[in-house]
Amino acid sequence: MSFSMLAGIGAFVAGAVIGLVLGGMFIKNKVQNAEDKANKILKDAKNKESHILIAAKEKSMKIIESGKREEQERRRELNETQKRIEERASKFDAKLMELEESKTRIQSEQERIHKESEELARLRAEEQEKLQSIASMSQKEAEAELFRLVEEDQQEALLSRVRKLEQEGDEALESRARKILSLAVQRFASSHVVDATTTVVPLTSDDMKGRIIGKEGRNIKALERLTGCELIIDDTPEMITISGFSPVRRQVAKRTLEMLMKDGRIQPAKIEEAGELAKKELAKEMKKAGEDALYELGIPVSSIDPKLVSILGRLKFRTSYGQNVLQHSIEVARISGMIAEELGANVADCKKGGLFHDIGKAVDHDMQGAHPEIGYNIMKKFGWPEELCYQSIAHHEDRPRTVEGIIVKAADAISGARPGARRNSVDDYLQRLQALETTASDFEGVQKAYAIQAGREVRVFVRPQEIDDYAAYKMARDIAKKIENDLTYPGEVKVTIIRETRVSEYAR
Repeated sequence: MSFSMLAGIGAFVAGAVIGLVLGGMFIKNKVQNAEDKANKILKDAKNKESHILIAAKEKSMKIIESGKREEQERRRELNETQKRIEERASKFDAKLMELEESKTRIQSEQERIHKESEELARLRAEEQEKLQSIASMSQKEAEAELFRLVEEDQQEALLSRVRKLEQEGDEALESRARKILSLAVQRFASSHVVDATTTVVPLTSDDMKGRIIGKEGRNIKALERLTGCELIIDDTPEMITISGFSPVRRQVAKRTLEMLMKDGRIQPAKIEEAGELAKKELAKEMKKAGEDALYELGIPVSSIDPKLVSILGRLKFRTSYGQNVLQHSIEVARISGMIAEELGANVADCKKGGLFHDIGKAVDHDMQGAHPEIGYNIMKKFGWPEELCYQSIAHHEDRPRTVEGIIVKAADAISGARPGARRNSVDDYLQRLQALETTASDFEGVQKAYAIQAGREVRVFVRPQEIDDYAAYKMARDIAKKIENDLTYPGEVKVTIIRETRVSEYAR
């Protein structure tokens, strides 16, 4: 029992010893392997470090060499630039020297010229003094005498030259103007007589007068109060004359009377009802008349304010010398457009300007001022441009400042002056002719003046011993200017000066 225990203990001890020995050997081998691996890593690291150092040295050498090359290139460029600058500086110095020399020469030349000018002026003054002492007259007197002698010697040549130039210019301009106007008039054709609005209402029966007057005149008073017009009943049988400044009010009164006579019931309440209905119908008709005028001329209705269209339509019930103003405005617009086409002007502006040139006449009975200024203010109020607003004034100016204004003025004269367009009374006609003759007769040297061709021409006979040919030209212009400034007339007036010398002698 003890022996086996001893044997077991001995075996255990021997196993432990062997285990320790084997473990020590294993640990020793492992440590050796780790040292070998560490040495290998260190060796590889040293080899890699040496390679990196070598590559870095090579790269740094390349960078240094490249920097040296760039430095050399920059130095070379700087040297070349400096060389060019030095060359330019030398050239600039040379040019500066040349300029200084030129300046010196110019100054010396200027001084020389100045001295010569002073010497020349001195000599001229001495010469003039000698001439004045010899001729016993001043320079101005000598110039006046010279001009007088030249004018006397060359008067006939000057007159013939002036006459020739005026004839050539007048013939060319007249030919061109006739061509343009003939084309415009040929393209536009309308009736020569325009219907005038009437203010006379025929009665259906004789007893209708009494019914319109009413008990104690209440009906006629209500009519006059509603329309603002005066009703004249007793002047003509079976007729009622409506008198008033406003054509629109006269038209309202006329339509109200027609409605009342058609209805048969005439009393203040019915008069007021008929008056309101007449105003509404007239407003619609005026707007339609304005729209029809725009359609007829090809002007878009949407481009014009509806209120302005209604104002334009009021011209349908406005007349001037018996000519319907709306029809006259349409004619002016058409003729203006045709003339503008021939002249290359703004056709649209001429059409609009021609159509609205008399727009002031639509409200001139209700507003103070002349219709050109009223029309200008109306178009300005609706935001129209200045060149269009000016058309309202241009057709009454002697010399419009725009081409379109001249065209509208000419078209207005054509429409108003053509035969049958307007009706003038005999008294107005005779007064206009007499004014033309009186204006021409006021000039000195006039023997007699005659207005002919319905006031389109004035023929003036002058005394030949007082008026020569040159003075005749001047007198014609002066008479024309005085007619333009002092008289009112449609179209244009031609002034013809007639100078006739009759010499008689008897042989005995």
